[in-house]
Amino acid sequence: MSKMKLLIKNGHIINEDESFQADILCEGGKITQISKHIDQQLIDCDFIDARGKYLLPGGIDPHVHFHLPTKAGFSSDDFLSGSKAALFSGTTSIIDFVTPKKGQKLPDALKERLIEAKSCRCNYSFHISPIEWRDSLKEEISYCINKGYRTFKVYMAYKDSIGLDDSSLKKVMKVVAAEGGTITVHCEMGDEIEALRNKFISENKTSVEYHPLSRPNDTESRAVKKALELAKEASCPIYIVHVSTKESLRYIKQAKKLGQEVYAETCPQYLLLNDTKYIGDFYDTAKYVMSPPLRKEDDNLALWEALGDGTIDTMGTDHCPFSQSQKNNGHNDFRKIPNGAGGVEHRLKLLYTYGVLTSKITINQFVALTSTNAARIFGMLPDKGIIKVGADADITIWNPEANSTISGKNHFSRCDLEIYEGYTVKGNADFTILGGELKKSP
Repeated sequence: MSKMKLLIKNGHIINEDESFQADILCEGGKITQISKHIDQQLIDCDFIDARGKYLLPGGIDPHVHFHLPTKAGFSSDDFLSGSKAALFSGTTSIIDFVTPKKGQKLPDALKERLIEAKSCRCNYSFHISPIEWRDSLKEEISYCINKGYRTFKVYMAYKDSIGLDDSSLKKVMKVVAAEGGTITVHCEMGDEIEALRNKFISENKTSVEYHPLSRPNDTESRAVKKALELAKEASCPIYIVHVSTKESLRYIKQAKKLGQEVYAETCPQYLLLNDTKYIGDFYDTAKYVMSPPLRKEDDNLALWEALGDGTIDTMGTDHCPFSQSQKNNGHNDFRKIPNGAGGVEHRLKLLYTYGVLTSKITINQFVALTSTNAARIFGMLPDKGIIKVGADADITIWNPEANSTISGKNHFSRCDLEIYEGYTVKGNADFTILGGELKKSP
């Protein structure tokens, strides 16, 4: 279809704060008209009849890892396959990461990552990770912000490679705050986790079931508490990624109540799956190894409640799948199993089915969690995250009656594993509009 003019008629527009029936005219990549009735015969344009469908702002997944290098090789999806999985399931924008090598300056790492992302089919941006402190970091962070990259991801785990110690973390937060950026944090007590992992291995406890035991709830929640305290001291806005525990939510809720600028993200796996997935044969359990790990049902329930009451702001996926052969690297040592799983193409369907249709959240909250809040937090509003005149024409035409079953046999991801295998879902993106252009499935 042409990118010049596209008319979407008879759809039901859903924004975070309103729902109404209207037609939408897109021209030059923007939404130029919204009206109860736009006469197709008066406009030379392409046309979609969206009767009975929802018109949603294009989804924004603020947490994916495409083409991520690890000791087990790159994650299964590169920017081409990963963006296809996102786009054809209703997500029009993703935020990935720039993770430099030791000693590499952030601007150089950014330039390399931009080259890797050239094959991306959807909108993309990056969180940039300072992995060590040095005197030039202030200038490097300033450079990235001037280029439009205002969020900086830090890790409190993985201190042998990309994690920061407390002293460096404090310095980074102060610089990011002074430069007007936002810090995003992977909250786990890395030193304690490494001690537990090594202890289990020394006791010949090598199987997958020891992965969650080596990363108990309090190693996340105490890291959340510490990160919030450090961010408050530095007057730095903080975004906490992949929240998985009920204890973490208490600290986040308290900080918000006291007026701290804090945002929180969770992922579908922490809502729908639990740690019983780690009991069984290696080949049935290894695909669920991720960090943080799957938790208890009580944590699932607390996270659902946090979505409803606004404690959680966004729904990411931490999309980072690895193949069975890559997972096999840890067959005799759970520490060597590459951490991660897929989800970018299932995010909307899962949250709609198990959130909206069960009345845990409203359809308007669904839009806020999957698009608008991320657009607001990461500086994309008013261009993205909303359907209104002047916004980018990134629109998901959602069929609320579509039924399907998730399977690794037909997903877009190049991974041969699927953690949501057999899940039945209702609702699907019939069409995805990116910059006013209809994207068709490959």
